[in-house]
Amino acid sequence: MGEATTETKRADLRRAARDVVRSQVAESAVRLFDERGFDATTVDEVAQHVGISPRSFFRYFASKEDAVLGDPIPYGLEIAATLAARPADEDPWTALRGALERLVRDVDTELGLITMRVVMSAPTLRARHLEKHLAWGRMFEDILRDRAGGRLPAQVVVQGTFACLDVAFSEWVALDRAVPLSNLFDQAMAALR
Repeated sequence: MGEATTETKRADLRRAARDVVRSQVAESAVRLFDERGFDATTVDEVAQHVGISPRSFFRYFASKEDAVLGDPIPYGLEIAATLAARPADEDPWTALRGALERLVRDVDTELGLITMRVVMSAPTLRARHLEKHLAWGRMFEDILRDRAGGRLPAQVVVQGTFACLDVAFSEWVALDRAVPLSNLFDQAMAALR
């Protein structure tokens, strides 16, 4: 039992160290993509910039896109859990806006600005961003179905909210973070509702 516990602790430490390195590589990659352009920057250039081999890059990321956007499902599941825990008497718009607050806070940083600028600059990243919305949408629609009065109204709420979020992202990037992302998101939501 003691050896198993020690091995579990070692595995946890290795996983944590890998996560730290992965995060550092991703941040360096995003900054390089912002400086040189996503499509114009190769994996070899990113690897050289961060001091790893291209092979090591691919141990952390399946593609250049993954270095920018990562796997959206775990974060989407966290938001879905937050959404499911929202007060039952909240209307679906308010519940989803509240559930997305953590995302808005997490993105409203200098690195978030750089990341969104890179995402908006490349068609492949914009497509992956849309795929994320579709994957999250399926999760959120199921949670909102009863609250919204059916599947179709739930889809409208989710996709309408994502549209507001994307408009807020665009304006936030254009304003170079001069206005908090949360304020822009609220303004976009108010215009839609």
